[in-house]
Amino acid sequence: MSDPKVRALVTGGSGALGAAICRRLGAAGHFVYVHANRNESAAQKVVRDIRDAGGEALPLTFDVTDAETTRAALDRILEEAPIQILVNNAAVHDDAAFPGMSPVQWQRVIDVSLNGFYNVTQPLMLPMIRTRWGRVVSISSVASLIGNRGQVNYAAAKGALNAATKALSLEVAKRGITVNAVAPGIIASGMGAAAFDAATIAALVPMQRAGSEEEVASLVGYLASTEAGYITGQVISVNGGMA
Repeated sequence: MSDPKVRALVTGGSGALGAAICRRLGAAGHFVYVHANRNESAAQKVVRDIRDAGGEALPLTFDVTDAETTRAALDRILEEAPIQILVNNAAVHDDAAFPGMSPVQWQRVIDVSLNGFYNVTQPLMLPMIRTRWGRVVSISSVASLIGNRGQVNYAAAKGALNAATKALSLEVAKRGITVNAVAPGIIASGMGAAAFDAATIAALVPMQRAGSEEEVASLVGYLASTEAGYITGQVISVNGGMA
């Protein structure tokens, strides 16, 4: 599937990790839709980066928690061609100790990571199935595997995403579609750098450093390739050796 007309969509493509994933897919020769919720200017910057490197890309703006507007945006791009590579990367943090966590904090995080997964992935599946080739990669988190204080909402959302990944992989495996999740640990993006200082990272991570967005994007790029055609239903960690 090195055909440059293979279309990829990366939700949350305007953020640091999403941008690295978009650039990786663009470098692989795919047409990349760079999604943003409100920050369209950031998505346009990623599009320019991809085009400057010789690739093809367009920005796409919608709120993944709004099923109606998401469906309308996806229907428009599906008129052109199916999406055959989908990266569910959109997510938010709203951390608090669970006894003090508000219903809004709980719902907001679940809405973006889990309901957003449904709102984006479900409309794309039948067109992808008809092509008999596809890749779905969802960005999970180490919090879904080992937990993290103050992130019961985030861990719950990402844990459910892992389970959905495994179930969906069984439904579409015979159609040539793989479905996997990537679970990053501490990544040196804005959120990761803000949450952990160097001493904490050294104590938590056997490699004693934060990972990079490019290291996560490299795995996503591989899972989106033809070479990864026999890998499906997996949650793969990129965490420097954290348990």
